[in-house]
Amino acid sequence: MLTVLGNFRRTHYCGEINENNIDQSVRLVGWVDTVRNHGGVVFIDLRDRSGIVQVVVEELKNPEAYEIADKVKPEYVIAVEGKVRRRPEGTENPKLPTGFVEVVADKVLLLNTAHQPLPFQIEDEIKVNEEVRLRYRYLDLRRRPMLNNLLLRHKTYQVVRNFLTDEGFIEVETPLLTKSTPEGARDFIVPSRLHPGKFYALPQSPQLFKQILMVAGLDKYFQIAKCLRDEDLRADRQPEFTQIDLEMSFVGREDVMNLTERLVKEVFKQVAGIEIDYPLPIYSYEEVMSKYGSDKPDLRIREDVITPLIELTDIFKNTQFKVFKNVVDKGGIIKAVVVKGGAKTLSRQKIDELTKFVQKLGAKGLAWIRVDEDKLTSPITKFFSKEEIENLLNRCNAQVGDIIFFQADSDRESVYKVLDALRRRLADELKAREEGFKFLWVVDFPLLEWDKEEERFVSVHHPFTMPREEDLLQIDRALNTEDIEERKEILKGVKSLAYDMVLNGEEIGGGSIRIHRTDIQEKIFKLLGIGAVEAEEKFGFLLEALKYGAPPHGGFAFGLDRLLAIMVGVDSIREVIAFPKTQKGICPLTNAPDYVDPKQLKEVHCEVERREEE
Repeated sequence: MLTVLGNFRRTHYCGEINENNIDQSVRLVGWVDTVRNHGGVVFIDLRDRSGIVQVVVEELKNPEAYEIADKVKPEYVIAVEGKVRRRPEGTENPKLPTGFVEVVADKVLLLNTAHQPLPFQIEDEIKVNEEVRLRYRYLDLRRRPMLNNLLLRHKTYQVVRNFLTDEGFIEVETPLLTKSTPEGARDFIVPSRLHPGKFYALPQSPQLFKQILMVAGLDKYFQIAKCLRDEDLRADRQPEFTQIDLEMSFVGREDVMNLTERLVKEVFKQVAGIEIDYPLPIYSYEEVMSKYGSDKPDLRIREDVITPLIELTDIFKNTQFKVFKNVVDKGGIIKAVVVKGGAKTLSRQKIDELTKFVQKLGAKGLAWIRVDEDKLTSPITKFFSKEEIENLLNRCNAQVGDIIFFQADSDRESVYKVLDALRRRLADELKAREEGFKFLWVVDFPLLEWDKEEERFVSVHHPFTMPREEDLLQIDRALNTEDIEERKEILKGVKSLAYDMVLNGEEIGGGSIRIHRTDIQEKIFKLLGIGAVEAEEKFGFLLEALKYGAPPHGGFAFGLDRLLAIMVGVDSIREVIAFPKTQKGICPLTNAPDYVDPKQLKEVHCEVERREEE
């Protein structure tokens, strides 16, 4: 019979009960995890967010409580009052913190039933379609791994707030309804009821507002901020995500990097009990691209098994091998990676699979050479001169049993992309990753890059990133020529004061020193093809603020979801978010997005053409 709590109040959480509570009377509430009837004695594993404790209900001692306990089923909600005792010898469960004690029930209250069949069992390890888990997220979150992830997220919030508060930062909330400034991903837009035809945008980041706060003199700002981007989704992306966002005045690049290093060190120490080596290694953008083919390299990949990228272009500059010769003549590059002992670990069938893999990435193929005891085995060595082979083996430090994989292309970005992906794939295949967490900084990014589709320069980070002081003259030179090719050549060497933090092959955060002078900001807008009228329309409030004594300032933003996913060792950030969207941007729990009442559309002066979904 269902009842209400009345004056019954919990005295302890289930997972708190231990040997210190023996002979104490306790009151517990929670969900029935499992129930076992041994004929006159019912054993109930009672679960709440803290853990599980065993409850014993004996028919002879308490028939009323037994009558209720005999009818309960998994996920029923009950309250229990009883006395803690030591478990009989031989029945202890050392796997549980409560495993040496049990609660002998004097009273059992049935607070609610679970009368729907469970779509999946509430167990640590389940094999269930993710969409089903998200549809019944309230059940999924009862599972210990998911609950632990949320508790870890909560603890991270507290560590971040305490650390930054101690460092003199002020937590400020910035608006969620703001102005659309489409420079990057697509905005989510919100129609205004009071201003027909006008729209708010949901913020992709608090970037402009935090710069305004520096102009306002707050000196140090932070926020655990919700950000929203209408972009294509992947395992590490969501339409709404969370950033640890901060900004500081009167600082240089090293100041911001030092503080964020200490912050992430404190988070790992307090949340995960892990000590991070400090300071973190620093690489230039050019260095990581040349060495790893990526601006977010995974330093866990064992270089004694899979080497970094090896430069071979100079060796084959006069080659008779037409494929390589054409690449060199077009100003392209030839790179290789060596798999040490690959002759034993990679069969010809596996090499064929790797070839198909890189072809899907846009490569024309995958050239390779196997170093055997008395010869080189490969379809391409017949095209190489003796000198080229000798130089190749020396440069690659290739030994008997190794395999060399090549990529050559006039588009160096393609070579980098393919070899980076190949190294990661090989690391998976050969289990060639070290355990733990490998951090690094990447600095000296190009300020701008040429967008072939839009045929204009775009910011590598964002339009408010400060160039290095020594490159300001180059920006003036670029603006003084109308020849696009000459401008491209000049801007190749212009670097930004931006910095990314990388962990285990993923960018977990980035930042930069900002432009605080209107003259420099206007020059950058001009290079980006943003005229004075457009700049005023999109960013006028920032440009005006910079005219009122803006201090030098810079900041950083951690992708909190991605950081936590790496910390707990899951592949998808959905595992560390309470109510995420699917890869199609759908919330199976609420069925959002959904149609709205025509009356609501009319109120915001909108009309929608209804179409059947595919």
